[in-house]
Order: sequence, then C-alpha cells, then structure tokens
Amino acid sequence: MRKLELKIVALASSESQANSFVVVLKEEEGKRRLPVVIGAFEAQAIALALENVHTNRPMTHDLFRNTLVALSINLREVIISDLKFGVFYATLVCEHIDGSIVEVDARTSDAIALAVRFNSAIYVYDFIMDEAGIIIDQPSASSPGAAPSGKNKPLRSYSDNELGLMLDEALANEDYERAAEIRDEIHRREEGSS
Repeated sequence: MRKLELKIVALASSESQANSFVVVLKEEEGKRRLPVVIGAFEAQAIALALENVHTNRPMTHDLFRNTLVALSINLREVIISDLKFGVFYATLVCEHIDGSIVEVDARTSDAIALAVRFNSAIYVYDFIMDEAGIIIDQPSASSPGAAPSGKNKPLRSYSDNELGLMLDEALANEDYERAAEIRDEIHRREEGSS
C-alpha cells in the first residue's frame, strides 16, 4: 500500500450532519480531497492548535502530547489506515528516544488533533483516497458560472453523501456560488422523494 501525504485545507461546520464539523485534507501531490466528519470537541482542538491558541490549562489533546513528550516519545506520523462502513480509522506512529516504533490505534479526529500539535505528517493509504477522495468540480476560468467541462461529472451524478461533502467543502472554501448549486441539487432530490 502506498501512503499519500495530506495537508489540512479547511475546517468548517458540516451542513450535512447536525452538530458536526468537517476537516478537509488535500493530497500534497494531487487534486483529490478527503473530507472527514468530526465532532465539535475535536474540531475545537484542531482549530486551537492550527491557530496556535494556548489555554490556561491543558486540554485533553495537549495533555496527551505533554505526556508523550515527558516520556520521550515523538509522534512521527499519523496514517489514516482504514475505512469501514464510512468510518475512518487512524494509526499514530510513535517513536521512542531509543528509536523503537510503536503504533497506536486512534480515532482519525484525535490523530489529526495530535498531528497538528506535534507538527507531524498526516498520510492516507492510496486505497482509501481512491474510495473516499473527491475532486470538487470547478467552473472553467474562461466562462464564469459555466458547467464543469471535461471529465467532471454533473451534480446529478454524485451520491447524496458526496454532495453533502462537496457542499461542506464549498462552504469552507467560501465558494458560495458553487455551494448554492450543490444546495439546489440536494433540494431537488429532497422534493423528488417527497
């Protein structure tokens, strides 16, 4: 299995799932994005670390980081290692001062929150990106508002779940015109099923 490096490109509230957020990860060497739905607490933990905000007392992820550092353990990398029934699984690859490696199972949201605190790389296996990665259709620069061209699919060809994730990412990227198009397609489907 090949590992693909990811970077965080957006963190926003989820329009498709109430009281949830979505963290959007993008391939370093490609155009696909991996949206991961996370809880509010984990979203706050990631946001605080990304913005370098320090709290008076350590939050849970800070406590875990401080504990690992005190034990001379470094978080070498995070790997989004599996996808089962729509749930992502992650592995923390930790390195002790003596060079020994220990892998620890983790929720993906917690793994990302720790990766940000350790400034560690985040990876995903290629088969997961092949299954869950998406490319957001963009109108061509030559004709604003035009339908996507080339091999991009029309909105009606995406699944409901893909549309929800695309909507979350469009909103996170403040692409409100695209978000409106996606929202309209979602409403059209809802009205058709009534």
